[in-house]
Amino acid sequence: MILRVALPLPLDKLFDYLPLDNTGEVGARVEVRFGKRTLIGLIAEVVETSQVPTNKLKPILQLLDATPMVDQELLSVGRWAAHYYQYPLGDALLHLVPILARKEIRPEPTPTPMFRLHQNADIETLSKRSVKQRALFLHMQQARKALDSSSIREAGFERRVLNSLIDAELIESFTQSPDEEPIRVGLSKPHLELNSEQQIALSNISSTSGYTCHLLAGVTGSGKTEVYLQAIEPHLLAGKQVLIIVPEIGLTPQLVERFSSRFDAPLVTLHSGMSDRARYEAWERARSGAARLIIGTRSSIFVPAKRLGMILIDEEHDTSLKQQEGFRYHARDLALVRAQQLDIPVLLGSATPALETLHNAHQQRYQLSLLEQRAGEAKPPSFELLDMRHQPLETGVTAEALRQISAHLASNNQVLVFINRRGFSPSLVCQGCAEAVHCTRCDAAMTLHRRPPRLHCHHCDRQTPIPRSCSHCDSTELRPVGSGTERIEERMAELFSNYPVRRVDRDTTQSRQAFETLMSDLHSGEPQILVGTQMLAKGHHFPDVTLVVILNADAGLLSADFRAMERTAQLLLQVAGRAGRASKPGKVLIQTQHPEHPILATLLQHGYLAYAQQELKSRATLGLPPFSYQAIVRAEAQRQGWAEAYLMRLRQLLEQAGAQELKLMLAGPFPANMEKRAGMFRAYLILTAPKRAALQHLLRQARSWIEVDPEAPRVRLSIDVDPVEST
Repeated sequence: MILRVALPLPLDKLFDYLPLDNTGEVGARVEVRFGKRTLIGLIAEVVETSQVPTNKLKPILQLLDATPMVDQELLSVGRWAAHYYQYPLGDALLHLVPILARKEIRPEPTPTPMFRLHQNADIETLSKRSVKQRALFLHMQQARKALDSSSIREAGFERRVLNSLIDAELIESFTQSPDEEPIRVGLSKPHLELNSEQQIALSNISSTSGYTCHLLAGVTGSGKTEVYLQAIEPHLLAGKQVLIIVPEIGLTPQLVERFSSRFDAPLVTLHSGMSDRARYEAWERARSGAARLIIGTRSSIFVPAKRLGMILIDEEHDTSLKQQEGFRYHARDLALVRAQQLDIPVLLGSATPALETLHNAHQQRYQLSLLEQRAGEAKPPSFELLDMRHQPLETGVTAEALRQISAHLASNNQVLVFINRRGFSPSLVCQGCAEAVHCTRCDAAMTLHRRPPRLHCHHCDRQTPIPRSCSHCDSTELRPVGSGTERIEERMAELFSNYPVRRVDRDTTQSRQAFETLMSDLHSGEPQILVGTQMLAKGHHFPDVTLVVILNADAGLLSADFRAMERTAQLLLQVAGRAGRASKPGKVLIQTQHPEHPILATLLQHGYLAYAQQELKSRATLGLPPFSYQAIVRAEAQRQGWAEAYLMRLRQLLEQAGAQELKLMLAGPFPANMEKRAGMFRAYLILTAPKRAALQHLLRQARSWIEVDPEAPRVRLSIDVDPVEST
């Protein structure tokens, strides 16, 4: 009996060890010696023979799990992902194990502290001024069940509010082990009434059994979430679990609120904002079947579920679903693989579906349902292009935009100003020699921040004090050029001093609590100005926003990346969709120096699907994805030229291996758009093939050469299959 163990190493192989006492099952963890290190690995196979002589095999140090931690279904998904994304097998399989279990020998789940109202608790004992305490009391009352601290936090209540109710003896705390938790599933609230489009979509989703992929393409505000809720209901009532994947942490609280208020069912969340311990305990509840609703970001695709009945991907077009470093998997595509293995349905939802997804729907691989009207009384917003070429600007905002902002605020409404740049200014420029202050580790200007005052490179995270003089000419005339969220926020506060201005970007929402507080303020209904980045574009419902002003609409119109136009179209319509989502009519102002651009005309006059149809025809003509298959080999090195030279050698080897016969097109190597980043010089080679099998064959050839090439260690290489960025 020989154990083949997956280890977290950059090597595409498993390692053979001898068992202790002839025990060990596939999917269990083991502790082993590897060289001078002690590692935690995962048993991937149990075999009878090894290519290594038995007398040279080491025994494992200890078997860590009496029963497998990872089941055969997930191991199969992990193997497929490692093979398809050309990533080391052992490292890929260890992604199936939660981080805590990769570090700790015995990561036992702890009893969960639970909270419930005292039997005779009376809200009238609370002061009318204790607004948050009363709100939590009512939330607990409506829940009609005990809640854990994470559920209370997800609902927007801070720990101090909970503690104040415990001190007042209105809430009591008790502990409950995961296996003791009663599993009750039911409806807490009745359904909302569906319109005809929603009803047709729900019928389409519900009429099939087994593996089917459904694409729900609905304009912003069309009620996709209500269709989600009613689509997953039969699975929950049948005792199944549902996995819901969202692209951003910011979307988690609102989905948790919607799902937990509709269903009386155990729910867990998993995302990077949680501690390793909290994530492990949520992982265990999902694995045991105790949690029936599992809501998480992209890594949740690897979470085990004992009774998985459906997978739902919200905002399926979002590039955040693709891991961009290390193991470059796509959660949406792995969801399809996993669902096929389990023979369960997948539901993809978006107002602006990815072109690959639409192409699959057109090829009838996916079932398509359209929602083309907004739910309830809401109407689509009207659009207006503001030509920036002939208007004076006030910190990047046209006079006409300022006039309309003033009018909407005066009508007691909210305004959203969108600019997809953080900081005060994207560059600090010397007025003497016109040189910008650059990052010493990247080919990029440092972004100026005012709160706190600093220069910050958003590419390598280098931060420095603001210089007093220019390093090139010693001039003290350094001025900010361009605008970011901080600068727009400051100017809006000066121009509209009677209204609060809220900034929503990564700098103001670094903690979960800060984000929830901001969202609570935004939903207060009082007239105010929201200034933010794309964090505000994804799925948020702001019923009082009647005007959206988009400041930098041209950013993606002239990019060299053929996907940039698709991302620009998606972002523009997602941001625009925040306006007029309730009974108040909405308007969207788009500032542009290219008002005659045909893409803008198509988007605004005919909608996203019309644009997508045009773009798909263009890509078919050019042989670009989704009408071909693509991978990018990226290289980075400490010296300029090394990365390009290595990729040129790799290109020559691929050509010798029959790239032309397999109709593989090689482009490059090219220096990256930002060649120097974090002190490393970067280049890339693009591989495009008409057939997936040909591309995979040559990528495997490339990896086999790289593994034995003595020159490989001086460059850092990565393979990106189905990239979402072309540079």
